[in-house]
Amino acid sequence: MTEVPPRILARRRTRISPWMEIIEREVEFATGAPPELYHAVGQQDYLAIVAMTPDGRLPIVRQYRPAVESFTWELPAGLIEPAEDAAEACAREFREETGLVAHKVHALGNYAPCTARLSNRIHSFFVEATANDGSEPEAGIELRLVTPAELAGLIRSGEFVLQLHIGALMLAGIAGHLDLSPFARTGR
Repeated sequence: MTEVPPRILARRRTRISPWMEIIEREVEFATGAPPELYHAVGQQDYLAIVAMTPDGRLPIVRQYRPAVESFTWELPAGLIEPAEDAAEACAREFREETGLVAHKVHALGNYAPCTARLSNRIHSFFVEATANDGSEPEAGIELRLVTPAELAGLIRSGEFVLQLHIGALMLAGIAGHLDLSPFARTGR
């Protein structure tokens, strides 16, 4: 069976800010059917960085997020600049957000963060981190080094809430870079 995708009749882009645009698509799902309008947010591709220090701790960062109107704990992350290599962006963003150096960068893959509303990709990486070289995290970011068990506790308590980053942790586990057993709930 050959599947025929719906037809895009029109595509309009409205720039909202330097970081995002609204993409409106007029979609015909069947020949002759009335077209339907769908909207998506267009953004640059994004990074999520699972990192581990030589002593087995994971760097996480805390910053204020206006979208949820609160401070959140997250993995180091950021946007990939136009024409920038994703692995190079990973090393740059990791240093900017943590002050730590990415000794080795391992790609975990890139995926759609939300197929219904976002048109960008999230590139996930595992970083073998080295000690701070004197750099400081950028202004407005608090760095914390946690064990996997401590991070699991932050997820369970609702202090670490970014689903995309929880997915990046799973990818690091699937790739064999992170032991996921501290994240498993024991007992019922």
